[in-house]
Amino acid sequence: MSAVIEARGLSKVFHTTVRGAGFAGAMRSLISPERVAKAAVQDVTFSVGGGQLLALLGPNGAGKSTTIKMLTGILRPTSGEAVVAGVVPHRDRERNARNIGAVFGQRTQLWWDLPARESFAILRDIYGVPEQRFRARMDEFDGLLELSEFWDTRVRHLSLGQRVRCDLAASLLHDPPVVFLDEPTIGMDVVVKEQVRRFLRHQVEERDRTVLLTTHDMTEVARLAERVVLINHGRIVLDGPLEEIRRRFASGTWQVRVTLADPGDAEHGVDPAVLPGFEGIALVRQEGPRLVFGPDGPNAPTVHEALKAIIARFQVADLALEENDLEDVMRAAYLSELPAQDDRGVVDAASQGRG
Repeated sequence: MSAVIEARGLSKVFHTTVRGAGFAGAMRSLISPERVAKAAVQDVTFSVGGGQLLALLGPNGAGKSTTIKMLTGILRPTSGEAVVAGVVPHRDRERNARNIGAVFGQRTQLWWDLPARESFAILRDIYGVPEQRFRARMDEFDGLLELSEFWDTRVRHLSLGQRVRCDLAASLLHDPPVVFLDEPTIGMDVVVKEQVRRFLRHQVEERDRTVLLTTHDMTEVARLAERVVLINHGRIVLDGPLEEIRRRFASGTWQVRVTLADPGDAEHGVDPAVLPGFEGIALVRQEGPRLVFGPDGPNAPTVHEALKAIIARFQVADLALEENDLEDVMRAAYLSELPAQDDRGVVDAASQGRG
C-alpha cells in the first residue's frame, strides 16, 4: 500500500532569548542576548497508507502538535521533509490545503458571528465545490452528525460538541483524501464522543480517507486505531500495532481466575512449567479447584493468548479476567520509553546558528 502521509527525518527547532532576573538581567538580555534552541521534534520518520487511521500519541509537550503543523504546512521543518498526498506542504500551501482537512480541538475554522450553515456556504465557494455535490455532502454529514438541529445557530452560541461536529463537516466539504485531527473531542460528553467516533470510522472504512489523530482519550484509541506511533521529547519511541503495545507494556498487569470442572486436574496438581503452550504463564496460587494464573517474565503472552492456552488444557467451569485498561498500558509505555535527555532538548544556539 502506497504512503499518503510521509514524514522523513522531520525536525523542528525553536529559538528563544533567555532573560535574566531583575533589571540587570533585563539589560543584559537587551544588550547581549543569550539565544538558546529547543528541539521540539527530532528526526521523526513514519508513513500512513490510504484508508488508514494512525493515532499519534504522547504526553503533553511531546511534539505531537508540532508534527501535525509541519504536515499541514503551518510550520516549515528545520530539517527533513514531509510529503502529504504527493505535495510538500510548506512549499505549496494552496495545493496542500485542497488535499487535506484539519480540525484542532481548541480552534474553529467557522465564522464566529455567522450561523454554521453560512460558514459552510462560504467554504463551498472558497473550495469551488459544485452546488449539487455540496448539497449531497451536507445531507450525508447531517445524517451522520445531526447538524441540521443547530446549523442555523451562530457559531458563538454553539456548545463545544456542536461546534466540533460542524468543524468536522467543514473540514471534509471539499472531499480531501487526508484528515488531521488534533484532539478533536477534548471536553466533549460521552454521547457526542461516540457520535464523532462513528463518523470517523465511516470516513476511513467507507470513504477510504487517511486520518492522523492525536488524543489523550484512550477509549478513542482503542475503538479507532489499529496502529499507534508514540512520540516523547520530540522523538518516536514506538511505532506498531496497538496489540503490540499491550503485549510489551501490559506485562504483569493481568490475571486469569479459573474454577476447574474436573476435580482430578486439581488433585494431581497444576504446574504450568511442564504444560505445553504455557510459556510465560505462571500459577500464582491454587485453592483446590480454583486457580489463578498470571504472566511470567518479559515474554509473557497477552491475557487473551493465556486464556486460549488455559481453555485448551483444562475443563473450565468458570473463569474471570482481570486486565489493566489501555490508559494504564500507555502510562507504562510513556514512563518506560522516556529517552535520555540530559539537556531536556535544549542546546546552545551557537552550535545551531543564530536563528
